[in-house]
Amino acid sequence: MTGLHAWRRIAAGLALGLGVVAATAFAADEPASPPATPVAAAAAPRQVLVMLRSPPAHARLDGSYGAAGYGDAARAQAQARVGARLAAEQGLTVVTLWAMPALGMDCVVLALPPDASVEASIVALQAHPEVAWAQPMNEFHAQGHLDPLYPLQPAAAQWHLDDLHAVATGRHIHVAIIDSGVDDAHPDLAQAVQARANFVDGQAWVAEQHGTAVAGLVAARADNGIGMVGIAPDALLYALRACWEVSASQTLCNSLSLAKALSFAIERRAEVINMSLSGPTDLLLGRLIDVALAHRQQVVAAVDAHAPGGGFPADHPGVIAVADDQAELPSGGLAGAWSAPARDLPTTVPGGGWRMVTGTSFAAGEVSGLLAVMDQAQAQADADNRPQPATLRLVRLPGGGIDACASLLRAAEPSPSRMAVAPGCRAVLATSGATPPRSQ
Repeated sequence: MTGLHAWRRIAAGLALGLGVVAATAFAADEPASPPATPVAAAAAPRQVLVMLRSPPAHARLDGSYGAAGYGDAARAQAQARVGARLAAEQGLTVVTLWAMPALGMDCVVLALPPDASVEASIVALQAHPEVAWAQPMNEFHAQGHLDPLYPLQPAAAQWHLDDLHAVATGRHIHVAIIDSGVDDAHPDLAQAVQARANFVDGQAWVAEQHGTAVAGLVAARADNGIGMVGIAPDALLYALRACWEVSASQTLCNSLSLAKALSFAIERRAEVINMSLSGPTDLLLGRLIDVALAHRQQVVAAVDAHAPGGGFPADHPGVIAVADDQAELPSGGLAGAWSAPARDLPTTVPGGGWRMVTGTSFAAGEVSGLLAVMDQAQAQADADNRPQPATLRLVRLPGGGIDACASLLRAAEPSPSRMAVAPGCRAVLATSGATPPRSQ
């Protein structure tokens, strides 16, 4: 069916400036294989996203709705006809259609001819009663820059990881990595990736540097005799490829690819959603983030120090924004951002190796891991006595850093009496009554 085929054709157009991976690498037995040949960058397409009003979805919020097409073919055809009519009226071209069950809407992507105005087209499209809103296809970029290699994990000392892992390791907690492709065959990640999905149209799944590095910082396995240790070494990952790398320093993705990945994470009820990227304010992504937050899912994003207010989605209300703990935001930066180690972080790279990385993209991954550890500790506490959402459970140090021990104590105790942890993190956690991770 024409309508169903259209849902599967998606144009790419978002730019992600990646946290850069340092050139020096470590390997367990042999050097890491080189990354796949990058896809050539293309100019960002002139496209608009049109959100169609739709009747209540008949399909459940699960994997059968969306990426595999509609369960309701008649509804799909009807929405395809609406999209085709809107395109014809405005002299535009239908690129793709996609179900957004988390919003109860359907998204049509329309391409503009060279002489058409994006702004004028949006105004005209929004005048139609079938249209909830229209918006440009926005571009996003991840954060980071090259730094010298330093063969230590800063969070291991700063966050007392040994002590934290004596209490919780993120077991049974799901973290969605919305990024470029994750190497799920990497020996430090093979047991961590529970599911993967590719939302990049026209490209097969490929392991890429940025997504693999973020995934390792979240959940690289511990005590396997190789590599490094993730902040939540027993967490389960959803590796959601919404972005694709075109060079060692540039990754692209677009509003729709990110929206589809967010929808997947929402439908699977991932406790933590990591978005190590930044771009312009995006209505569609903002609505989906609001749905995730309403479901008590925690959304973590990297602060862009060069963007007003820290960039989107870091500046979206309710998102846990993460900045570099060794850098200051410029005046007008994002108030309330959390800071975490962001420089010289050893982590996983495609091909089975490890390299040093630097950037707020990777700091965000560490905070996502810490939230997973806290979620397990909280789940082990009395589930009927969860007084605070995730953003309030984090305990702030002077300057915006995170007191990881106090944060875990707050998560582990239904009614914590101590919020400031003195030296001797493990002793304080032990005397608090926080329980060690349960063996399986």
